[in-house]
Amino acid sequence: MSTLTDLMTHDHRQCDDAFASAERHAGRGEWEAARGALELFARALCTHFDAEESILFPRFEEATSMTHGPTQVMREEHRELRAALGRLQDALEARDADEYAGEAETLLIMMQQHNMKEESILYPMCDRRLHGEREDLALALGQRLAAGEPAEVAP
Repeated sequence: MSTLTDLMTHDHRQCDDAFASAERHAGRGEWEAARGALELFARALCTHFDAEESILFPRFEEATSMTHGPTQVMREEHRELRAALGRLQDALEARDADEYAGEAETLLIMMQQHNMKEESILYPMCDRRLHGEREDLALALGQRLAAGEPAEVAP
């Protein structure tokens, strides 16, 4: 990956793919397959959030002295996305297809809006402000994302 934007956007797409798999299975009433796919998605999403919150955001805040700017907004959105993920998991456990579909739609819209902000605003800002350490940051982020073990999987 040549930039932090490329790396993190690629990870967004991997999360999207895992989410779509869970949605397909749930839509077909394949609840066990949906559970497995949703677990993979939850792990990927929470790992992504953890990488941002523990590596990228603190470094950006240190470099820019902006602690009440875009990273604060993204952290709040992460909390909201984790809560939406929890509701989706509850709907899956109840095997409630209608509730699952509604929660999945809500989560999808929230993720799309969130990802757009990160990909078009925050990540490019990180690339500009952290240019000199981009390779080291990309390595640390890539290792965290590849490990697939967030600090917290469930919301």
